[in-house]
Amino acid sequence: MKVAVIERHLVGGTCVNTGCTPTRALVASAYAARIARRAAKYGVVIGGDIGIDMRRIKARTDAIVAASRNGLTSTLENAANITLYRGHARFASPQAVEIAGEWLRAERIFINVGGRALVPPMPGINEVPYLTNSSMVDVDFPPHHLIIVGGSYIGLEFGQMYRRFGSQVTIIEMAPRLVRHEDEDLSAAIKDIVEREGVDVRLNAECISLARRGDEIVTKVDCTAGAPEVAGSHLLLAVGRRPNTDALDLDKAGVRCDERGYIVVDDRL
Repeated sequence: MKVAVIERHLVGGTCVNTGCTPTRALVASAYAARIARRAAKYGVVIGGDIGIDMRRIKARTDAIVAASRNGLTSTLENAANITLYRGHARFASPQAVEIAGEWLRAERIFINVGGRALVPPMPGINEVPYLTNSSMVDVDFPPHHLIIVGGSYIGLEFGQMYRRFGSQVTIIEMAPRLVRHEDEDLSAAIKDIVEREGVDVRLNAECISLARRGDEIVTKVDCTAGAPEVAGSHLLLAVGRRPNTDALDLDKAGVRCDERGYIVVDDRL
């Protein structure tokens, strides 16, 4: 069969470019720093303080990402009967998409567009600079105090990582526990782990608003315990994902989405 693969940005999508691959590389560097600081417990003596060179860490991460992306790109470009198209595709009909003025027709079209970070309409969100998982992997310095809104997988991963890089970290979660979709005992164990490493965790933060105060970002929280606001140098939003379905003209293909943008399917997908 002849196959057309259409990519509007970077081959490999989220996982290779801003998700699993770069974050696992960063986690490995953070783990190495953690082990180095605890080396004496294993009878290993390291002279002097353990330092962090975030530019070298980022350069290593970028090299790993580039190798993976370039390998995938080369595979697609050199595979028999596969054509890699660059650009944004929109449906023209149930059996056709349009890309840069060219129509491609097929009996079967697979929608595999992934998602992006959700930026909720929080009070003050337009008044402060913020990072998402995509822009966070481009940071080449350890923030002085990283505030993370969202206590699930992405927030916890970056929180522990940057704490090990030397940043002060505060994780703010609206729910009564971290990773609320997991078992309660697992949530409690994760909270204990990150708190023992020095991460400050604020739960039940039901009313979150943002503001600037000089060079600081102030997050106001309505928690049952703790101070009513947290002031930090940088803000990471890790509150979920949204699907990249909003610019595909899916209505022209007869494809329906729900109120969150997810494609509606039957029990067989």
